[in-house]
Amino acid sequence: MTTNPIRTVRQSAKRERSIVPLTAEELQRLFAELGPRERTLVLLDVPTGMRRDEVLATQWCDIDFEKKTLNIRKSIWQQHLGPVKTEESEKGMPLDDEMITDLLRWRSKTLYAGEQDWIFANERMKGRQPLWPEAIERNYIRPAAERAKITKRISWHVFRHTFSTLLAENDEDVKTVQSLMRHANSNITMNIYTHAVSSKKRRAQSKAVEMILPAEGATPVPAGVA
Repeated sequence: MTTNPIRTVRQSAKRERSIVPLTAEELQRLFAELGPRERTLVLLDVPTGMRRDEVLATQWCDIDFEKKTLNIRKSIWQQHLGPVKTEESEKGMPLDDEMITDLLRWRSKTLYAGEQDWIFANERMKGRQPLWPEAIERNYIRPAAERAKITKRISWHVFRHTFSTLLAENDEDVKTVQSLMRHANSNITMNIYTHAVSSKKRRAQSKAVEMILPAEGATPVPAGVA
């Protein structure tokens, strides 16, 4: 070929859909509607910022229940096991006590609780494969979100974006956010951090406006009248 065909195709760098993170209150409503398996799956996914191919590739042997850590070493795509996205992605992650409790509760219920079993094994495949991310999202998580009256679009990437936003809104420093999100460089972290801080500033400003304006329907008190 004499020319590169990609040069003749105009591509937009803009996302087709903007990613809107969930609030903590929306997550609480979602958890209340999820079954035990899906609750454990989302609870493992959100506070670790794991990508969908990573969380479904986890096996029980990846969790150290004594040290309360998770080793992220692999990912799965179309049921083919492979490495994680980047070298930075392959890291040990801390697990909160509530996450450990939830995982142990699920392990006592699942048919596939051996060290080499998938944590979220596909029962139809006799545990030989983990669940398909599209199916679990479509058949369980999105219906639960509808029952919880959540109108935002739900996806695995929304969960990951939600975690990074919550970290930034909680005033965690950039280095901590970058480490927990396992970003390859700090520029990615800063984009999310800037958005979260801007949202926080907007809420602070709105509270101030609410404080200084009279309540709707209230009659303003004339100057000089006690």
